[in-house]
Amino acid sequence: MQDYIAEEWQQTLQENNLQSFDDWWDKKAEWFEPPNQRRGGWSGVSRVELGNRVVFLKRQENHVIRTLTHPFRGIPTFTREMENILALKKAHVPALTPVYFAQRNINGSLRAILVTESLEGYQPLENIQPAALSISQRIALIQQIAVVIKQLHKHKLVHNCLYPKHLFVRGSEAGFDVRLIDLEKARKRLRRSSAIFRDLDTLNRHSYAWSLSDRCRFMKAYFGEEKHKQSNMQDWRQCWRRLARRNFQRIKRHQEV
Repeated sequence: MQDYIAEEWQQTLQENNLQSFDDWWDKKAEWFEPPNQRRGGWSGVSRVELGNRVVFLKRQENHVIRTLTHPFRGIPTFTREMENILALKKAHVPALTPVYFAQRNINGSLRAILVTESLEGYQPLENIQPAALSISQRIALIQQIAVVIKQLHKHKLVHNCLYPKHLFVRGSEAGFDVRLIDLEKARKRLRRSSAIFRDLDTLNRHSYAWSLSDRCRFMKAYFGEEKHKQSNMQDWRQCWRRLARRNFQRIKRHQEV
């Protein structure tokens, strides 16, 4: 994959001497969280302030995923993530904003760098307590989440790991802004319905704080009038059965404790 530098960031990067792979790789910055040691290598992230702008700098070495086109050597997981970020951008799905990307093979070690804009003012959905929101706020948030996920599935894209912690939310007087993060596992599916089942089931199972009424609001916002169309009736019914079954099992487990 070719190197990427966001045009709107070029001046800022020039002012901070961060224009090359080596500049970013040698940048001294504390780890935002302990680096992951897996996949035969390591991967870590740092929060970097560049004047009045903030980015997340992600660096990795020999941290790869094997694909059909690269079954032995593999490719950096950041390469897959960057490809998915650009795919979502093309599909008009709000996600991370890329600043810089590059990968290098240095003395047999596969290194990659991915820099994205910090989502300042956002918080993960799992940190939001529905009880702290008014009914109108809760409905507005649910509707916006449905809009973003539906736009993803419209292009037969599946997140593949759609936990509440991977939905970042920022509220304002104008409403809610929702963005998807952690796109390493995102994929293109042959059928839209398979993307729907995978992501909505995952989101439902892990949305512990949200009531059945909230889940019904989400399903209504996601499918809208489409559920009345014959071509979408099966998708609607299968998703609803799975959601109801999962919710029943969750409630049953809670009662047994």
